[in-house]
Amino acid sequence: MVYIVVYSAIYTMGSKKRKKQLKEEKLKQKAFEQEKIQQKKAGKKQWGYLALILVFAFTCFSPSLNNGFVNWDDDRNFTDNELVTSLNKQNFWENTAKIFKSDVIGGYNPLTVWTFLLENKFFGLDQPLYWHLDNILLHLVCCMFVFWIGLRLGLGNYGTIILTLLFAIQPMRVESVAWVTERKDVLFGAFYLAAMLYYIRGKQEGFKTSYYAIIGLCFILSLFSKIQAVVLPVSLVLVDYYLSRQKTITLKSILNKWLYFIGSLAVGILGIYFLQDEGSTQQVYEGISRIFIGSFSLLIYLVKSVVPYKMSPLYPYPSSLDWYYFVSPISFLLVGWALWRSYFKKYYVWFFGLGFFMVNVVLLLQILGAGQGFLADRFTYIPYIGLFFIMAYFIEQYVKTNPKRKPLVTGLVAAILAIYGMMCFQQNKIWHDSGTLWTHVLKYHTKSTLPWGNRANYYRDEGRIAEALHDYSEVIKLVQDKPEPYNSRAKLYFGFPQRDSLLKALDNYNKAIVLDPDNAEYWTNRGATYAKLGDPNNAVKNFNKAQEFDPNFANLYLNRSVIFNNSGQWQNALNDITKYLELKPYHADMWYEKARLHQLFNDYQGFIDASNRAIQMDPNKALYHYQRANGLHAFKRLQEAKASLNRAMQLGVQPEQEVINKILNQ
Repeated sequence: MVYIVVYSAIYTMGSKKRKKQLKEEKLKQKAFEQEKIQQKKAGKKQWGYLALILVFAFTCFSPSLNNGFVNWDDDRNFTDNELVTSLNKQNFWENTAKIFKSDVIGGYNPLTVWTFLLENKFFGLDQPLYWHLDNILLHLVCCMFVFWIGLRLGLGNYGTIILTLLFAIQPMRVESVAWVTERKDVLFGAFYLAAMLYYIRGKQEGFKTSYYAIIGLCFILSLFSKIQAVVLPVSLVLVDYYLSRQKTITLKSILNKWLYFIGSLAVGILGIYFLQDEGSTQQVYEGISRIFIGSFSLLIYLVKSVVPYKMSPLYPYPSSLDWYYFVSPISFLLVGWALWRSYFKKYYVWFFGLGFFMVNVVLLLQILGAGQGFLADRFTYIPYIGLFFIMAYFIEQYVKTNPKRKPLVTGLVAAILAIYGMMCFQQNKIWHDSGTLWTHVLKYHTKSTLPWGNRANYYRDEGRIAEALHDYSEVIKLVQDKPEPYNSRAKLYFGFPQRDSLLKALDNYNKAIVLDPDNAEYWTNRGATYAKLGDPNNAVKNFNKAQEFDPNFANLYLNRSVIFNNSGQWQNALNDITKYLELKPYHADMWYEKARLHQLFNDYQGFIDASNRAIQMDPNKALYHYQRANGLHAFKRLQEAKASLNRAMQLGVQPEQEVINKILNQ
């Protein structure tokens, strides 16, 4: 009996305990479900905030959709890049391989150039709207990654919105987005930031195999988009520091990224090789002067992160260093002191933000020297994220500790962002065409020859002769001992058939040759002028002289072949055309001319090979099919001749009845 009572009591107590446990579990489950609901709601809110930011950013950059291409590296990168312009159905993969083996103006960014190849394939060079749209969309992708990185690094919605808006619309962004050539900024940025985001996720959630694959792939694609991506491993070390409990940089953190560092080193060496090969590492200033150039650049970038004044697509090197260059090394000292103090005092937001800025900008301070300017708005595209992170963090912290002042702070921030947005909107318009671009540069830099010369070239191509002559004259005033302005002005005069214009062209080419007597281009251009003046003997002498100075200057063979052709020197003409096509294999009309000469020499195989190459490059040009039909008929290939003539007629050729009878009715 006692046993039953005791057992009953124990059972009752156990039952009550189980009920209590079940109740607690239900409460925990309910809390968990509530938390999931709240997270889902928060996630929807965040996507809503991001969507609004992207719409605002798109609006600020929308004027670039009305822009064309400009004569500042757009030509070298795609409009005159034969690996892009020669694209056809047969050579896509061949051109792709060549793009990844070559540089453009000393820059190794093959993935960027490959995107130009794709755009030419799908849209063509006569539809710049789509090229600009792609730049904007890539910038919006970067904005999206910045948003999620901000949240992952501990910013609340308020701070993340500020960070993302600053990155999205601060006017110093414009050059990277509105200039098609700077596709490399937004393209490398998208992969760079994607790698960062997945690295942060891995640190917080645990690394999955897929994360490692995504990070590695994005890093490689970023390196192939722009060499600036070589600093990603150092940025990841800063992420390790920021997310660590101890807030220290460890040797383990650095060694863990050895594979990334090897990739950076390999691409960095390749980039230096291409730069030196192109001559882009030529320095305007030498020795310690480079330190002053770098420190002044750093100071300007720091100031413009808040006050983006006098934004120009070109900041030419000064003719001499003024006093403020010599005091500017204080910028290095102040930043160095701030980094040292913030590291040892555990001011981790300051150290991370300032460190990220410096790591990503230090190689762009032109201390080693490369390019025609010592500053560039585009250089700040990724580095400014560090400074914007600091701003967003402390603004958010201030409103948290001073909630009553939140409306005032929000109003001030909104006003600043509105000003940035309007500036960004207007700044896009200066990239409308080469005329607006260089006119804007000349507002600030009238002592530089580059904007005068490039605007003159634009006016020349647009047929605005008086304006072109004025600008060429301005260049010559600035540098009377330089040959290129005379060569450029001569090209303007050469474009007219009148004898007095041709004589002016000849006079300018003479001056260019006196100043640079070993330049094959000048001799070739003067030869073409003699040819146009009806003096073939002098023309050939000039072409021969050009060949002595540079046997690989393709245009001399093109021009000389015309002289030989007109004078009946068929073999010489064929030799020159063959040499030209060895150097410039993507000129369809010259393959057509080569086919015609092979037919003249009764060389069937040479004729058919050259004719096929011309048609392969431009399959819809009726003249090539028509000439091929006549040639095939001459070689007794009647069925093939009929097929070629029918194709020519489909494309619009209306052959004479004699040709129809000879080929189709035979």
